[in-house]
Amino acid sequence: MPCIDSPPTPTQSPVLLIVHLYLHCHGQTKLKVREMDEKKTTTEAPVLESSNGGPTGETLLRLVPLGLCLGALVVMLKNSQSTDDYGSLSYSSLSAFTYLVYANAICAGYSLLSAFYTAMRRPATMSRAWTLFFFDQVLTYIILAAATVSTEILYLAYKGDEAVTWSKECGVFGRFCHKAATSVAITFGAVACYVGLSVLSSYHLFSTYEAPIPFLNKGVEVAALPGC
Repeated sequence: MPCIDSPPTPTQSPVLLIVHLYLHCHGQTKLKVREMDEKKTTTEAPVLESSNGGPTGETLLRLVPLGLCLGALVVMLKNSQSTDDYGSLSYSSLSAFTYLVYANAICAGYSLLSAFYTAMRRPATMSRAWTLFFFDQVLTYIILAAATVSTEILYLAYKGDEAVTWSKECGVFGRFCHKAATSVAITFGAVACYVGLSVLSSYHLFSTYEAPIPFLNKGVEVAALPGC
């Protein structure tokens, strides 16, 4: 047998010989399992260390849209203009600009929270990767919708629309339109950052982990129709 290191003595009975061989083989098996566990632990330790060691670049990247969102938010909050003939106009008079303010505030808060989340030193897991991927996608669509809707309102304010009797309001409220355009431009900068974060989080997720639905990893079998 492969477990025998030395031949048994002739004085041993068959029962004692079987018991001796069983204990000897069982002890060698436990020793091999213990050695494999120790090797696995020593090889896995650097992986956990490396996953915790490099969040600095992603953390700084997540702080960039924080400044852009706050800048766009402050510019729009202070945007108002009064005239003697047409009264006053502020961002709260238009629902699109109000939504832009709320969207920038939400995205600024998320940027700060996600930066702290990625800076925390802990092992990378699938749930953590999915959390960042999901919220990056949601916030990207929120800020993109706010920027596009505000751009449409600005276009109508500058160009007007005779079909719906929308006059060129920027001819009267020029300073208001200029500040609004500045806020929207800064918001589009935040949109570009969030698109980059969405691509980065999706790359980390799908390059590290498999698809969550089992049948996506297998070939799709299509049944042939009769007569084809």
